[in-house]
Amino acid sequence: MGIDLILGLQWGDEGKGKIVDVLTNKYDVVARFQGGPNAGHTLTFNGKKHVLHTIPSGIFHPNSLNLIGNGVVIDPITLKSEIDGLGSYNIDFYKKLLISKKAHIILPTHKILDEASEEAKGKLKIGSTLKGIGPTYMDKTGRNGIRVGDILDKDWKIKYLKLTKKHLDILKSYNPTKDYNLDKYEEKFFKSVESLKKLQLIDSEQFLLNSIQTGMKILGEGAQGSLLDIDFGTYPFVTSSTTTAAGACIGLGVAPNQIGEVFGIFKAYSTRVGSGPFPTELFDSVAEKMAKIGNEFGSTTGRARRCGWIDLVSLKYSVNINGVTKLIMMKGDVLSGFKKIKICTAYQVDGVEIDYFPFDINSNKVKPIYKELLGWDDDLTRIKNFSDLPKNFKSYISFLENMLEVPIEIVSVGPDRKQTIFKNENSL
Repeated sequence: MGIDLILGLQWGDEGKGKIVDVLTNKYDVVARFQGGPNAGHTLTFNGKKHVLHTIPSGIFHPNSLNLIGNGVVIDPITLKSEIDGLGSYNIDFYKKLLISKKAHIILPTHKILDEASEEAKGKLKIGSTLKGIGPTYMDKTGRNGIRVGDILDKDWKIKYLKLTKKHLDILKSYNPTKDYNLDKYEEKFFKSVESLKKLQLIDSEQFLLNSIQTGMKILGEGAQGSLLDIDFGTYPFVTSSTTTAAGACIGLGVAPNQIGEVFGIFKAYSTRVGSGPFPTELFDSVAEKMAKIGNEFGSTTGRARRCGWIDLVSLKYSVNINGVTKLIMMKGDVLSGFKKIKICTAYQVDGVEIDYFPFDINSNKVKPIYKELLGWDDDLTRIKNFSDLPKNFKSYISFLENMLEVPIEIVSVGPDRKQTIFKNENSL
């Protein structure tokens, strides 16, 4: 059966968590393959909102197994807090949650280094969530990291102390203005590590191979968006892992020929949180309206998201590098009430029009070229069937499909699980 993927195609915050939750009943295993607790997957059902940071978004479904893959970096403190916060749902985490022994662990000093590094950059800061993600991946590629499987060794703290000393030596070079109480961090950290040991720590690549061979259906869950990919995103304003489809092979240990459908998720407009270029960003009442209606605040950090019109140049780029087979549009309801909808179809760079994503999209020299369509006033949030969507909204969908050359199979018209419209019920 192989493995299908759910990927974000913009700068993150596309709504991946909701769609994983909606589709999980079609899968036996949901497997997270990259990122760390800098992710914030928001799920809404039964009138309640739930934010997950590390745990895969299929955890609320009784019949699904949920795997945290080797490509994820895990903060034991955050993971324990997530599990404790879900206590009222009677989820058997010891049975339903599986963790790769090859996943790397975020240490207290990783978070301290992250904060000190950002402070040292001043105005050039990247916009890190300060969760220790970048320093942990640096130790991973530097072959210094501590993996989940290491904590099962009775002498693992020797490795911990060695790495912590290295971090504290590096910290001195940043000359931080803040004093860090490592003892306070460590007390909570070591208690959380003991909780982590009680969960199912597995050789995840073998588990997935066995699952595929026995015909189980697997859904790979990405975290940050494709435009934050360490190689193909808007570098250096990116995350520290591979957020594209290729990252699923690396972050789960599955072969490329085992990838089936690639579901690409995007918003009906564009947002970005933190620093970095954003060609279609708006600074007017339109942006304010998008942000207010769309509740555009980061689910992990609470930071306000920058808003703008949809950018088909970058979206087409993401579709191509991921090999997207089916598209899912989120937050179409947010655009209701705009008389005109603008769509960026090309860039003007140094006076030259281009329709591809270039090496550098520094906002100062990239000018978006727009196509305008008529908007709609209808409230979409109560619509259940695709045929009942307003004509102008369906025209918008058709225009995007023609430009991107991939069908839009699902349209989300609100945050709740039930506010999800399938174009063809049997297409997924």
